[in-house]
Amino acid sequence: MKTNLAHQAGPTRPARRTRTDATTAQPQLRLAEAPTPDFEAIKTRQQATWAAGDFGQVGVRLQIVGESISEAVDLLSTERVLDVAAGNGNASLAAARRFADVTSTDYVPALLEEGRRRAEAEQLPMKFEVADAENLPFEDGSFDVVLSTFGVMFAPNQERAAAEMLRVVRPGGRIGLANWTHDGFIGRLFEAITRFVPPPAGLRSPMAWGSKARLQELFASATKIETERKSYVFRYRSAEHWIEFFRTYYGPTNKAFAALDEAGRQALHAALLELIGRWETTKGGPVVIPATYLEVVVTK
Repeated sequence: MKTNLAHQAGPTRPARRTRTDATTAQPQLRLAEAPTPDFEAIKTRQQATWAAGDFGQVGVRLQIVGESISEAVDLLSTERVLDVAAGNGNASLAAARRFADVTSTDYVPALLEEGRRRAEAEQLPMKFEVADAENLPFEDGSFDVVLSTFGVMFAPNQERAAAEMLRVVRPGGRIGLANWTHDGFIGRLFEAITRFVPPPAGLRSPMAWGSKARLQELFASATKIETERKSYVFRYRSAEHWIEFFRTYYGPTNKAFAALDEAGRQALHAALLELIGRWETTKGGPVVIPATYLEVVVTK
């Protein structure tokens, strides 16, 4: 129940004026300013995080999301496509399978190399370029479609990353995104991890990209923003298998365990077991975990 503090304070009294001359100066209350994040330093640490483990082992299992976003943007075979923060190329490969002219970018060269090997195995022509999502090395309006699946949402400077995607897509072009939501399983995973390893001060949660309200702020100049809540389903042999897999291969989980002492690692392990227990649908045996994400199509 909301409480009206004015009623708790007793009878209302006239406001008292405060003199501020030399003899009765009163201290002025100042609101603490939020620290400005050092985006470049954060980006350097993030780059090391995503290079840790082997995200490709996780990413390859998310391929269905790349296929889905290619359909959501109604991708045409004649279109020029840019995949931003592409990882090992799920959305890039999906677009190339539809005969689009694809450029796959990421700031982790090892992940781009994995994407290159996948494209070669399927004989899919594609370009690869190391690029920062906040400073894309392309001319204005260079692409018909820009894609990012669980990638650009982790850029520390969210406004800059959104502005760059809008800049490089042509007027009338589309931006297709897949973003984890705060209230879904991955959102709760990051919430659990930050209880043990706090994020940099002043940094906005990447899960904000899973909110339509935040997307409307980031893409305020867009003609249209369409969203649909969808689920990606994690399927693992057991809760312990999921934890071991993510501890080994998924950069944020890998780095979190590495940053803790033995007691901290045990506590984080227990927290993840508890989280999986709340989200899994099978309740014993092989683990099935639905994870909510927001599928987004922004029209410039």
